[in-house]
Amino acid sequence: MIKNNGIKIAVLGLGKSGIACANLAISKGYDVFASDSGKTRTHKQMKLNKNVKLEFGKHSKKVLDSDIIIKSPGLPNDLYILKQARKKEIPILSELDFALNFAKPRKIIAVTGTNGKTTTTTLIYEIIKKGYKNTFVAGNIGFPISEVVTKLNSKSVLVLELSSYQLEDSPYFKPDISVSMNITPDHLKHHHTMANYVKAKANVFINQKKKDYAIYNYNDKYLKKAITKTKATKFEFNYNKTKNCIYYNDGTIYLKKNNKTIKLNPKINIPGKHNIDNILAAVAASYIAGTKPAIIEKVISNFKGVEHRIEFVKEINGVKYYNDSKGTNVDSTKVALESFDKNIQLILGGQDKGSPYKPIFNLIKKKVKNIFLIGEATNIIKKQLKGSAEMTECETLSNAIRKIHSVAEKGDIVLFSPACASFDQFNDFEHRGREFKKFVLAIK
Repeated sequence: MIKNNGIKIAVLGLGKSGIACANLAISKGYDVFASDSGKTRTHKQMKLNKNVKLEFGKHSKKVLDSDIIIKSPGLPNDLYILKQARKKEIPILSELDFALNFAKPRKIIAVTGTNGKTTTTTLIYEIIKKGYKNTFVAGNIGFPISEVVTKLNSKSVLVLELSSYQLEDSPYFKPDISVSMNITPDHLKHHHTMANYVKAKANVFINQKKKDYAIYNYNDKYLKKAITKTKATKFEFNYNKTKNCIYYNDGTIYLKKNNKTIKLNPKINIPGKHNIDNILAAVAASYIAGTKPAIIEKVISNFKGVEHRIEFVKEINGVKYYNDSKGTNVDSTKVALESFDKNIQLILGGQDKGSPYKPIFNLIKKKVKNIFLIGEATNIIKKQLKGSAEMTECETLSNAIRKIHSVAEKGDIVLFSPACASFDQFNDFEHRGREFKKFVLAIK
């Protein structure tokens, strides 16, 4: 527990988690100063407690007049003010580490990974809440952790989706059950190197003890190496040769825990091999947390997937439209492309994240009829994917949909899987996905 007698806290960045964290700190009696580089106060920031001291448009030396700095996810670690803070040996924490000081739930289940974490987290939450009524989901999905901790008690289960941004400044975080889906190149502009990105992801299991469980994808080369650093009991998915593992074969899920095997035969409604991975990880986490197999099987059979992840929107004149706005990196778009056979009209683009697009070249050549480019990354994508398919520059999403509607033929699949961040033209991937659906539903 971080004692609050006279301690000054500086909150850097006033997005959703920063606002929630500042309010939590004030409610616990801390002296709070919040600093945001935005020039004006936004509507969301109006929810800040009136006792929070504020500055906008810069991160001044006032930040350094603090005992602890809480950095909002996504802010770069090489900010000048953070370099100065390190020189002064001021601890820099995430909202995650700070907020969990004020909660002692029955169990914490934490999910991370480059792709699949939202589907997996959602599925775990849907399963767990059937067995434990006092179950909450937070983090990179749902609500900021600081908003949820005040509702937790010793009977609660907290399910967290965590990004590398949240984990990189969380040196003390220790869940009871960690779930690591996969690691592929992403956010390299922020982390600079793949090694830094892997190190951030590994914080989800690095502090776990033998009594804790670390569920991980056995087929992932980065995870197989990084997982050796945890003391937790390892639980592999996509593997069947250890006493603690889970795998899928011919419609049946086999789960082994301490060499005891159970079988589940749920109806699976979400397409793609990647979703088998998501289901395996969710089943393992839910079972280890104490949920009965019958409940797990029933929830999976009723699960239709999550919004913005290969989400069917509408069929118009024999053309099916799919919203995969959550496809914010190249590997995620690769997964989406692998979910369909051919005749794809593909929308790509947005804010480039520093990863190469070449890994999807051959898939596009095999399955995609046309590429429609939007956003800042247009020229980079054009250069790297030249020769893979016909390309049309559209600039905006609405233009892309209009042009696709004029050329798409019966039997085509329109796939919006941008392989880029959304922040050049949208607030976030959810805003982008809603706009895509709005444009599609407006087609007459």
